[in-house]
Amino acid sequence: MMDNPYRYLPSVDRLLQLVPNTTVSHERLVALCRAALDEARATISEGLTAPTEDDLIRQVERMLHEAHQISLRPVINATGVIIHTNLGRTPLSDAALAAMHAVSVGYSNLEYDLDAGQRGKRDTHVEAIITEITGAEAALVVNNNAAAVYLTLSGLALGKEVVISRGELVEIGGGFRIPDVMRQSGSQLVEVGTTNRTRIRDYTNAITPDTAALMRIHSSNFKMIGFTESVTLAELVELAHQRNLMVFDDLGSGTLIDTARFGLDHEPTITESIQAGVDVVTFSGDKLLGGPQAGIIVGKQAAIDRLKHHPMARALRPDKLCISALTTTLRHYRDGEALERIPVWLMIATPLAEIEARALRWQAVVGGEVVPADSMVGGGSLPGNALPSKALALHVDNPDKLATQLREQMPPIIVRIQDGRVLLDPRTVLPEQDSTVIDHLRRVLCV
Repeated sequence: MMDNPYRYLPSVDRLLQLVPNTTVSHERLVALCRAALDEARATISEGLTAPTEDDLIRQVERMLHEAHQISLRPVINATGVIIHTNLGRTPLSDAALAAMHAVSVGYSNLEYDLDAGQRGKRDTHVEAIITEITGAEAALVVNNNAAAVYLTLSGLALGKEVVISRGELVEIGGGFRIPDVMRQSGSQLVEVGTTNRTRIRDYTNAITPDTAALMRIHSSNFKMIGFTESVTLAELVELAHQRNLMVFDDLGSGTLIDTARFGLDHEPTITESIQAGVDVVTFSGDKLLGGPQAGIIVGKQAAIDRLKHHPMARALRPDKLCISALTTTLRHYRDGEALERIPVWLMIATPLAEIEARALRWQAVVGGEVVPADSMVGGGSLPGNALPSKALALHVDNPDKLATQLREQMPPIIVRIQDGRVLLDPRTVLPEQDSTVIDHLRRVLCV
């Protein structure tokens, strides 16, 4: 008769006695012990070796440790992708973090006018500085750029037609498609032109008495090359205003600094759209702007005022942490210190020699090879563009295993695997994290 492996598993009471004293409740500990035993039974049912009592104790201890961990936690980004959506886009400046802390530890004047001693509006804290640095007449902040586009369409084109080029019907991250957003907003999408070529007469021929606006959506997450043609923003504005229509310009990423300064393609700037006479411009706060997650709407006073009074404006409004971080980030631009204070621009502007020097310091301790690499801006910005970089390349038998081990560290290190090597790019690692990277690598590589 074959021995029954299940009979060697301890009881819940026995396992409770074996697990070291903890600060969790008895009920919680009982639940974890039962979960560990359930996993053990599943292991046995698959024909695998039954865990020992020591294995079960370690399993419960691991569960206890994980139960005390917050799921959302800091990581070190060594991938070389600067605006990494999966890793929370980009870090905030120290000043923005300090501003968030200052308004979160107690009460704030979020909606209180200190001069008048009565209720105020949260928009006032950030609108003035947005208009100052963009040149727009008015501004409104919501919780992300998809919300900004939705509110613009719903508030200014509900039940009306919005004309857009077929070549701009993009899909953004997570499977969200611009046509879907437009339908949900209550506006009617009118497609013109072809995927690769749209001319001004295509827009002209599509205008009807039901048309509210012409819309441009910047193809920030893809690039179209070859036999292409598109309408300039100036042409779009001229046509729209001749017909008493509005122009909506969704920049997606949105930047206040000319990316061409750093050897990248020119990314359309917010100020260029405003100067072209666009009625409403929408863009993200947490991509090339380098601030917190937000959707920013700027443009003509009359249009923005209508959006401020839209019922959805309250549902989409930002909280005090977003407003404080965004205001502080925008001050960096106003004060001419964006390249020195905002991490996304620090990373973009870092000289190659400085990146190589850091990679060589890592190599001196843990080995490997310093190799040429490409850093990407990421976040749906500047597709096909790369910044020359230097990375530490680790040649190991099992790159996936090493990447997993680095993710298991505290804080986790996220790397990329390329050509069978594990690469760590210093461009996206904050300088103060260098010692942690070295310590984790030494531990995992046993050097």
